[in-house]
Amino acid sequence: MSETNQPSKVDKHAVHTAGGARVGATILGAGMALPKTVLTNADLEKLMDTSDEWIRQRTGITQRRIAKRELGETTASLGTRALQAALDDAGMRPTDLDQIVVATITPDMPTPSAACQIAANLGAGNIAAFDLGAACSGFVFALNTVDALIRSGNARNVGVVGADIITRHVDYSDRGRGTSILFGDGAGAFVVTGSDDPDTGVLARAMHTDGSRWPDLFIPRADDDFPADFDHDGHGVDINCLHMNGRAVFKFAVSTFGDLIQETLDKVGLKPEDVDHYVCHQSNKRILDAARERFGLPEEKLHINIDRYGNTVAASVCLCFSELKAANRIKPGQLVMFLGFGAGLTWGSSLWRL
Repeated sequence: MSETNQPSKVDKHAVHTAGGARVGATILGAGMALPKTVLTNADLEKLMDTSDEWIRQRTGITQRRIAKRELGETTASLGTRALQAALDDAGMRPTDLDQIVVATITPDMPTPSAACQIAANLGAGNIAAFDLGAACSGFVFALNTVDALIRSGNARNVGVVGADIITRHVDYSDRGRGTSILFGDGAGAFVVTGSDDPDTGVLARAMHTDGSRWPDLFIPRADDDFPADFDHDGHGVDINCLHMNGRAVFKFAVSTFGDLIQETLDKVGLKPEDVDHYVCHQSNKRILDAARERFGLPEEKLHINIDRYGNTVAASVCLCFSELKAANRIKPGQLVMFLGFGAGLTWGSSLWRL
């Protein structure tokens, strides 16, 4: 972010030839892309038995974006737009990248990966490109992975994308009203690059999974994917739809979120007030408010945009940071903690010095 951390356009592989010198990582650019179509709570009232007041009180959401394939809006196209915006913000070209990592659970096809499609769309050349699937924790897991790749000398300039079109898997009828009100589509991206300052990048991280709790949040592809005790009619009606035990997931998030923040702070001996920004997955405003109140954080330290976008899965963390950066609230030297939790069940953090 400072001029001393700007990568040279001609030293794409400088980290590889650094002779073992310690390097850091910095977020040089950020960008976002949203579908054109806005779905408001008033629109949902016409589709199912719900109300604007009920949705606002329980989630804090007023509207969300819905991708439409007929408008050319796919996971890969949104991810491409977001990463191009991040490259523009960083003053870099697609050919300056040597890797692209995409956090998503909704690639447009099982193969090729969204990352391969994005690399092709951008004309990035024959670089490494792969998807990472960790649901709403995906972007945080990807940031930790990319920081490690850069510090190990295996990458220099990496495009990190969070993109999901989760509305492909929600039911906009009374059957699905408990989940469909929550979700929206979108994409965000960072350009992460090697820094000569080894104290930049990830200071502490935590990554966890409780796979035994997968039935609390899942998308089945066949009848035998359902848990044995799930109330399923066995005729394919619920196939390819997101199913969530809302009460269980809410309790998990409320308890895990605060503990995750404390765990990450303890790893580096920091206090909650030492962190400049908490950039959190946007699942429910009540969950975010509970964490803020537990640590006595002022509102400006925990950015909330779920009211406008809903839960955008892997995109939500990078959407928040992109908005903060666009508003000139992100400064070199600041401490930023990225936090995610979601299906898997998964939860993770990534504490950065910018």
